[in-house]
Amino acid sequence: MNRRPTLLAAAAMTAAAVLSLSACGGGDSDSKDEDKIAGADSNPGGQKEKSPSPKASEEDGVDRPEIKLPKDVKNVFEGGKTGDPKKDAVLADHERMLDSIDEAITVHAEDHPALKFYSKGDALLSAGRYVESFYKANTTWVGETRYFNREVTLLKGGAAAVTYCGDDAKAYSKDRKTGKVDRTGDSGDSNDFTFYSTRMEKNTKGVWQAARITSDERSEKCGR
Repeated sequence: MNRRPTLLAAAAMTAAAVLSLSACGGGDSDSKDEDKIAGADSNPGGQKEKSPSPKASEEDGVDRPEIKLPKDVKNVFEGGKTGDPKKDAVLADHERMLDSIDEAITVHAEDHPALKFYSKGDALLSAGRYVESFYKANTTWVGETRYFNREVTLLKGGAAAVTYCGDDAKAYSKDRKTGKVDRTGDSGDSNDFTFYSTRMEKNTKGVWQAARITSDERSEKCGR
């Protein structure tokens, strides 16, 4: 079965539930909710592993948390360099943002510092709800998610918008306790693609963070 509801359709939960999840370090927000998230235990599954350690980027000098996905989990990002250094930097951090969410879903650790490092505000709360919904359902996922038709628009005021499509046809739900993978109900139909739009804002550390995410399931914009 395809692993996702869309990111924003991931369940109506209170902010208190989100606070159980995330992640230390990296944010630039003054939000009280985000301050609480920064110090909270992000291991709802109860299993403790050493958290990913910060790893400096050789390209821009930013000290970034390392993101490691399990071997059976893969995100494929189609469309590489745009030729515009600023747009390329936005796309690179946008990829890291999506990987950070999937790391929080699939990797048991004491905390997931990358989650807050690459998301803030409404986007961070949405990501928290999304991750928590997997733990509440006692599921994770395996397989491959494809992201395509990725475009960056530079906005007035210094922000950027990233639009893209998500294809979960090769991603499957996995029971956390039994390890059983559910491969039923996978149509692979282009009508199942989801169109996303993400507002990205650059913080004082030079990191492009997701600030707001919207989604449109079964969007004609993702048809091929």
